[in-house]
Amino acid sequence: MKPTDFAKHLTSFFGEYLPGTRNLSGNTIMAYRDSFRLLLIFCRDYRNIPIEKLTIKMLDDKTVLKFLDWLQNERQCSIATRNQRLAAIHAFFRYIQAQTPEYLVNCQKILQIPFKKHQKPIITHLTPEQTKILLASPDAETKSGRRDMTLLSVLYDTGARVQELCDLRIRDFRLEHPAAITLTGKGRKTRTVPLMANTTMLLRSYLTENHLSQNGKLDEPLFCNQRKQKLTRGGVSHILQKYSAVLSLQYSDIPKMLTPHVMRHSKAMHLYQSGVNLVYIRDILGHVDISTTDTYARADIESKRKALENAYPDITPNDLPEWNRDANLLEFLNNL
Repeated sequence: MKPTDFAKHLTSFFGEYLPGTRNLSGNTIMAYRDSFRLLLIFCRDYRNIPIEKLTIKMLDDKTVLKFLDWLQNERQCSIATRNQRLAAIHAFFRYIQAQTPEYLVNCQKILQIPFKKHQKPIITHLTPEQTKILLASPDAETKSGRRDMTLLSVLYDTGARVQELCDLRIRDFRLEHPAAITLTGKGRKTRTVPLMANTTMLLRSYLTENHLSQNGKLDEPLFCNQRKQKLTRGGVSHILQKYSAVLSLQYSDIPKMLTPHVMRHSKAMHLYQSGVNLVYIRDILGHVDISTTDTYARADIESKRKALENAYPDITPNDLPEWNRDANLLEFLNNL
């Protein structure tokens, strides 16, 4: 069977355009791939269009809208996930309109499909005291505990995304003064983050114990699982949840299942509360726009409370009423 125009362009999109022209990271390409895998399943199972017969003309704006509704209603995807899938579709049809001008109108109709607005979730973060307890939770008497303590300390100290932590190699850090670590983030952008003294000591001991030398294989992963393979995002999440479950027993406001991103949020909030400039926090976190970093300033309730206490006099009366003084409380309240 002769391949359809959709098959040809989708193959070129993933095989040449994304990795070559756009130079996107492997993780981004995989996310795009998952979006189109779901779109193909939708067309096959719910639109009764065989995948081998699917053409660009069949993928109009109405079909894409029904696919997005299917994601939300049938698969129970969040609005954020829906918007991520739509972003991948938009990228494909921007590519198509340049390759096949005869489908320009169809492409522009799809590109006009807007992203759905949604309420941003409240930033979950730990207090400095809670973070200190969490980082001290691993058993330092065992080898796996020492690895977990080092991993969690690096995750917090650098404010790294979980994939950035998984991708760390021996060549990516310097333990001599001034100690620093190089992270590779979204879009293959790299940034260098300073390491604090305690984290540097943990890393140095971890390298010695695991016979990882910076004079040896520099491309070896920094953190491995029991099979000597690079830790995955799921592996890092499992390690964090193992210790956060204990922390949640002490603090009722902490969920049992903390995500690695909570450590990133916590680092950013602690830096801001300590008076660190937002520009420096932006550079440490690897944000492109400082407006993204400004989220932490808006979410910091404690700093707002202290600022108000310092700026305004205490106008509230000091002589508060004794609510239990009147024996007949109901009559007392009625006479207020």
